[in-house]
Amino acid sequence: MTSGGEVDRRSFVVAASVAGGGLALGLAIPLGLEPAPARGGPARSEINCWVVIAADDAVTIRVARAEMGQGVLTGLAMLVAEELDCDWSKVRTELVQPQANLRRGRPWGDMSTGASRSVALSQDYLRRAGATARSMLIAAAAARWSVPPSQCVARNSVIAHPPSGHRIGFGAVAEEAAKVEPPTQVALKDPRDWTLLGTPRRRLDVPEKVTGQPIYAIDVRLPGMLYAAIAQCPIFQGTLKSVDDSAVAAMKGVRRVVRMPNAVAVVADSWWRAKCAVEALRIEWDDHGNGQVSGSSIAEFVRGGLDATPSNVGRSNGDITSGLAHAVRRIEAEYTVPFLAHATMEPQTCTAQVKADGVEIWVPSQDPLTALATAADTADVTNDRVTVHPKLLGGGFGRRGIIQEYVRQAVLIAKEVEGPVKLVWTREQDIAHDLYRPFGMARLVAGLDGQGMPTAWWIRLAGPSFVAMIAADIGTGAVDRSFVSGLAEEMPYDVPNYLVDYVVRQTPVPLGVWRGIYYTQNAYYKECFIDEMAHAAGMDPYLFRRRLLRNSPKNLAVLDAAANAANWNSPLAPGVFRGIALNEACGSYCAQVVELSVENGNVRVHRVVAAIDCGHVVNPLSIEMQTEGAIVYALTAALYGEITVKDGAAQQSNFNDYRMLRIADVPKVETVIVPSGDFWGGVGEPPVPPLTPALCNAVFAATGRRIRSLPLMNHDLRSI
Repeated sequence: MTSGGEVDRRSFVVAASVAGGGLALGLAIPLGLEPAPARGGPARSEINCWVVIAADDAVTIRVARAEMGQGVLTGLAMLVAEELDCDWSKVRTELVQPQANLRRGRPWGDMSTGASRSVALSQDYLRRAGATARSMLIAAAAARWSVPPSQCVARNSVIAHPPSGHRIGFGAVAEEAAKVEPPTQVALKDPRDWTLLGTPRRRLDVPEKVTGQPIYAIDVRLPGMLYAAIAQCPIFQGTLKSVDDSAVAAMKGVRRVVRMPNAVAVVADSWWRAKCAVEALRIEWDDHGNGQVSGSSIAEFVRGGLDATPSNVGRSNGDITSGLAHAVRRIEAEYTVPFLAHATMEPQTCTAQVKADGVEIWVPSQDPLTALATAADTADVTNDRVTVHPKLLGGGFGRRGIIQEYVRQAVLIAKEVEGPVKLVWTREQDIAHDLYRPFGMARLVAGLDGQGMPTAWWIRLAGPSFVAMIAADIGTGAVDRSFVSGLAEEMPYDVPNYLVDYVVRQTPVPLGVWRGIYYTQNAYYKECFIDEMAHAAGMDPYLFRRRLLRNSPKNLAVLDAAANAANWNSPLAPGVFRGIALNEACGSYCAQVVELSVENGNVRVHRVVAAIDCGHVVNPLSIEMQTEGAIVYALTAALYGEITVKDGAAQQSNFNDYRMLRIADVPKVETVIVPSGDFWGGVGEPPVPPLTPALCNAVFAATGRRIRSLPLMNHDLRSI
């Protein structure tokens, strides 16, 4: 926070990234009170800031995380409802307004959604919120009956006093309960006593989505609303030099041309008219020397980092020099991964209105407090003069997180017109102006002993850093934990001499958080190279991994679970081959087996078995759904995903050249939940990283060819 309570997002992001490799912040949440409006229905009483109960027993649970299809509205509500002991059929949810969060002293915390931490970061205070509300309801009922609260129990939204036979619904005592002094401490249930958590529950938001009721940001309609389309400088880090708008001055419906530092927008009375007008502008851009940047120049620059002095060391055990020198056999390989776009279903959009008394925005955001702060900064007002209407997200994957340039653009445009204006990017703008998953390279060197087991392993990483992009002054003394994620603390394999270091090589290409970000790169390097070691040792890749997991029981458990579910030792149909991989990410463990065939050079994935241990299980149905979605997302990227650069700009612009996996090509996905139950991990991202190496290892089993660069579509497998 800065003076005056302003949100300093940059300081938060940098501190969190450097310290822990993820955007995670633990918070103690006060349970503040504020009147809950009836909203046209039965009277509602706020028991605490998370729980509102109506006179008809309807329970509203407030959710401070973004719903983008991952099921967070349901999962977080289940955490509260378990301890509240309410009737699940009477539960509804509502999104927290970020301005209310600031006004009330941030009782709902940072409100950001990312790094698969929604449940892990929220579970303790949400369960305590439910338990606290239950205690207050019981206290209110006990006072009404003049009996000790200890003699009362709550179950299924009913409070009972067994000695007297008294029973009363939550709604009947909600108003009185809201006035009870909250207990300073509450006991949480033992997981063995859970009745809701751990059971499969259909998502609360799906019925309304199926019937088309939710209003996404792209659907927002307001009285007198105008529309904006935008043309952004195609060259990375370029700026606007000049624009000739004479061709659009007389076009029907056009209201204004808005110039920005690196873009031009046209405002019109319909979005289509705005789009046609912006395409008719004659714009001259200043490339600031980046017009000659290409994919080959970036690759050459990054590859040079493999031989440069390391920026820092992520992890070092033993003596890597001695270990390699005394090895019986040495193997080495280099791997490369491309830039990747997010390709959210809903392109970037934001509706904004700037008035004399402040700013109002309607936005899909994974971090609504950042959206609020961005709008305030752009309009040059204090945070308390911004109203944010959070909308459901038509996909996120990290794109709508800590960098929200579309919010800034919408507010800049709104400052130039009267009334609300909705900015919508075209798909072409969305793909060509994404915040991409970084390009990267790795050199891996291993020394094997006489039995073929690794005694030394050196991993050198090179590529641009997302953290360094947002904080160029971070300094070389601090380790970029995000850059080495999956290879430092999470490295599961027991190798006595181990070193992972890295060289940061920044490029003009803008970077962002992508589902799993560096985990997806590093798991690909690590798990494909482990397979190379196994092949060099003449060992089965599954059994080879088992021998190296002596000190990692959770990784071993998911590896065994995946192999057993896939019947690893059983014969496959002719022409079908298997690959295996595992990874720890976002506090969870995931192993996968991929079964595929290669015919006429085409890779066809038939089956994916994914075993995941996320510790405590909230909603197993949601885990299955997220795992399936993650595998489709990862498989799409592995097969087709690639943003290439020419003349300083992205070459891809739509789904014709940034291909998505088709329904007919989606494999059968089997999810095996391995609940060790002693921690809280994430689910949305952990199934993404193992898919690519398992896929590539299966391709090797099928063809004898190592896939050391992605995507697979760039490899000619027809001669195999």
